[in-house]
Amino acid sequence: MPRGGKRSGAGRPKGTGKYSEPTKAIRVPESMVERILEFARSGGFKLPLYGGKVAAGCPAPTDDYIEGMLDLSEQLIRDPASTFFVRVTGYSMINAGIHPDDILIVDRSIEARHGKIIIAAIDGELTVKRLHKKAGEVRLMPENDDFEPIEIAPEETLHIWGTVTNVIHTV
Repeated sequence: MPRGGKRSGAGRPKGTGKYSEPTKAIRVPESMVERILEFARSGGFKLPLYGGKVAAGCPAPTDDYIEGMLDLSEQLIRDPASTFFVRVTGYSMINAGIHPDDILIVDRSIEARHGKIIIAAIDGELTVKRLHKKAGEVRLMPENDDFEPIEIAPEETLHIWGTVTNVIHTV
């Protein structure tokens, strides 16, 4: 008689468990079990997205139609394996809408090109600035006139950690 494997008629009938649908056994790191269970219990992290738009000028009539459910991670994170979050200190990027205590979403897989806002380490110290590459020169530009651009000298070590994709800003 063979051992192991699926046996006809064994187990709970499909769809009769606490999730009211078929389930699948998976292996996950023990450190993530509680977070995964909480996610499953809550039904995910999707919130309602209303179909109407809100006017930033004159008031407009309201629309109570729910367009669908919105998962912020699907909207804000393109590549989860290469994305991280970092909290901001200081005022050098205030004119770009980046304020102290904001959370930046940073993607390491996006190429750091001229004009992009990046997280960089200069000789081991982190900063958030707009990347300026021109004629072989590299500068990190603030978005506040009270701050000076950072010129990257040939003897300095510049390491770009990633490109800022979104800002989470509390109002």
